[in-house]
Formats: sequence, C-alpha cells, structure tokens
Amino acid sequence: MTPQPPSEPKTESLRWFGLTDRGKVRANNEDSFLCLQFDAREVRYLGRIGEAPTGTEDFIFAVSDGMGGAKAGEFASRLAVEKITRLMPRAFQHSATGLAAGFEDVLTELYHEINRSLTYLGNSDADCSGMGATLSMCWFTPGWMYFGHIGDSRIYYLPAQGGGIRQITQDDTHVGWLYRNGKLNERQARDHPRRNALQKALGAGHQFVDPQVGAVAYEPGDTFLLCTDGLIDGLYDAQLLEMVRAPQTDAESNPAQRLVRAAVALAGRDNTTALLVEVCPTP
Repeated sequence: MTPQPPSEPKTESLRWFGLTDRGKVRANNEDSFLCLQFDAREVRYLGRIGEAPTGTEDFIFAVSDGMGGAKAGEFASRLAVEKITRLMPRAFQHSATGLAAGFEDVLTELYHEINRSLTYLGNSDADCSGMGATLSMCWFTPGWMYFGHIGDSRIYYLPAQGGGIRQITQDDTHVGWLYRNGKLNERQARDHPRRNALQKALGAGHQFVDPQVGAVAYEPGDTFLLCTDGLIDGLYDAQLLEMVRAPQTDAESNPAQRLVRAAVALAGRDNTTALLVEVCPTP
C-alpha cells in the first residue's frame, strides 16, 4: 500500500544518539554513520547526539559497513554515506509537496548511483579493487520514515504501542534467508560460519543492485535502531530491546554507547556501530 501524507502537519521532534567502535580485533574502523538534516537547498551535518523538530526539514540517518583490502573498506563506507548528502536534497520536493509515492524511485536511484560510484572506483584504482559496502538508511519526513537497505546491517523498529522489537530490513545473506524461513533459530544464525557471506552489497563486483525499500508511519514514543553486524555479533534481539528500553542514567547520556560497549565486551570481533533515533512529542 502506498503511504499517504498526514492530513495535518506533525509536530514531533527527533532525538538521536550514535557511536561507532573498531572493536577488539580490527586495526581500523570500516563502519561509518551519518546524521543529516536537509531541505531543497542545502544539507547540514548533525552531531552524533542531538534533537530537532520535524516540521520544515527532512532528516537522514544511515549506517554503512565497508569491505575491501587495506583502507578500501573504510573509504567505501564513507563514500556511501557521503553520496547521500549530494543526492537527497533533490528529493525534498517529493516530501514537501506530499508526493509520498515517489520515495521508492528516489531511494532506488540513490542506491544505484552509489553502486555505480563504488564500481567505477573499484575498477579504476587497484587499491580499491573489490571494495564494497552495506547501507541501511532512514529518511524521516513529517509522519513517515522511508527506508532503504542492502547488505547485512540492520534497521529495527521499536513501536511505542505494543512494545517489542522488529527487524524491518532483511539480511542479504543465505543465512538470513534460512532464518527468515524458519530453518535456523536466532542462535544458529548468529553462530553459522557463513553468516557474513553477502549476496547483495554496493560495489564489490555487483553490477546491478536491488535494494529493499519501505515505509513506516511513526508516532511519538517510537524508536528506530540502525546498526552494523558487529552489534548483532554481541547482542541478541531481546538484549537490544532490554537495553534500549532501560532507564537512562546521567552516566549514560548516549544510549548508543551502552549498546556498543556491551556488544564489544561480549564479542568485539568486528567494527560495531549503533545509531538510535527516538520520536518525541514537541511540548
């Protein structure tokens, strides 16, 4: 069903928290994340912690996990998120004029453009040969969150009504397919030796990409969690839910920090990134 724009302007605000850590094993961090505010004219990079109303501008939150030799993976993830800043302002007119039906085309073209850029660099520079990246992103407009995804990073939805946690993206791996079809449980999927073997990614020799795109109508109290697979290596879904919903203390002003530190302590084999976005009513 095509999402319809809200009948009245929404007055919610977004509060976000982000953190990335290279973990215990890797020498460099190939994860990147992005917090961005934009309209039809300009984009503004946001800090890793912040809050802003949703009324007149749109927001992008994204995580990317790079792959490739030497520093190529680090460069690939950074390029993937930075491409968003150049391509999304043109999409603002869709949300500003209520053209919600166009979000699939906007996000699909964005992923194709990033894939073309990574493929070109991979073919023209020996140091970048084979480089690629995952990309999971949330585009917030008043009342709606549109998302795009490819790879095995994830977006979780924690609705205020009904509680619980739901993974709204699909892992682009054979192990992910086995899990979705009930052939593996969560523990078996996490421990499977092929769990990180990607079937889809940006770049990395993939000539064509077919991103997952979708939409969620959000309400005050809803929370969205974007993360790379390093976070999942350390924490089960139930632990993610428990830690996100736990009361925040003064010593933990960034709940993403709580998630990342716990995941690295329990696993830490990979770079680990968490980006938490909360929908808050505006007083």
